[in-house]
Amino acid sequence: MVIIMKNELVINIEDRERLADIGKALSSPMRLDILYYLSMKPAIISDVAAHFEIPLSSAALHIKTLESAGLISVQPIPGSKGAQKLCGVLISRIDIDMFRNITENSKQLLFREDLPIGSYFDCDVCPPCGIVSEYNDLGAEDSLSGFYSPDRFKAQLIWLSQGYLEYRFSNATLKLSSANKIQITFEICSEALGYNNNWRSDVSIWFNDTEVGLVECLGDYGGRRGKLNPYWWSDASTQYGDLRKIWVTDKGCFIDEIKVSDHTIKSLGLDKQNYITMKIGVKPDAAYVGGFNLFGEKFGDYPQNIIMEVYDEIS
Repeated sequence: MVIIMKNELVINIEDRERLADIGKALSSPMRLDILYYLSMKPAIISDVAAHFEIPLSSAALHIKTLESAGLISVQPIPGSKGAQKLCGVLISRIDIDMFRNITENSKQLLFREDLPIGSYFDCDVCPPCGIVSEYNDLGAEDSLSGFYSPDRFKAQLIWLSQGYLEYRFSNATLKLSSANKIQITFEICSEALGYNNNWRSDVSIWFNDTEVGLVECLGDYGGRRGKLNPYWWSDASTQYGDLRKIWVTDKGCFIDEIKVSDHTIKSLGLDKQNYITMKIGVKPDAAYVGGFNLFGEKFGDYPQNIIMEVYDEIS
């Protein structure tokens, strides 16, 4: 199991491949030196090679190993001699809790689905709005055309001032098992002109067309670059969000571990259909109509899409 938090990675022995990659990446004194160097500021591979006086091929191999372990990001940028690769650190802390949730036998992960933010089933969007991939805009800003284009599946950042995005998750696990908890996580913030760190928005969450609670976004965050943002993204725009967590259990609905309603898996009918519908939106009559930005795995601070996990959890 892997839990990605802000600048922090918590991992246990269940994710053997990732744990092995991290161990390999950290086993070399040179890679440790490169990691520390990149923590000071992002750098292209040729600068890394020059700084440590090693061949470019050796630097590239070290960078690839660190990237494979998820410790750094590598993004192509244009250069005078063609495309270059800009490297930056993703993780500032690694917590290896070897037997977390294993010896206690308190939680069994039954199913996990990674849903790209552009794979929404339906939407109702009000400008100001926009949709971009990691490489370019997917439609003119404040135009709805990009939201209905096949290219929307490439989206890495979506923003809107009012309206909703509706997603559907596959549901064979709930129908065929004793699962009693659904967890959904995503990176989100408010939407203001440019950015505004003190701009609240009440973002409603619906399951199967029933509203279960609000994600209270406190700002449209900027002032520093998002850790994963591509080079071309403007410093004057939204940069990153908060990683928010929603639970639907047999005891109620929770947002960031705070109970927000008495709706359960059964009362919402989540165990009946072939899919689970989740809608994220800002209603016109919300107390704070502040829009939202939704981040994919290549934008913001967290290298993930919308993640749904289904558990059989013992209280």
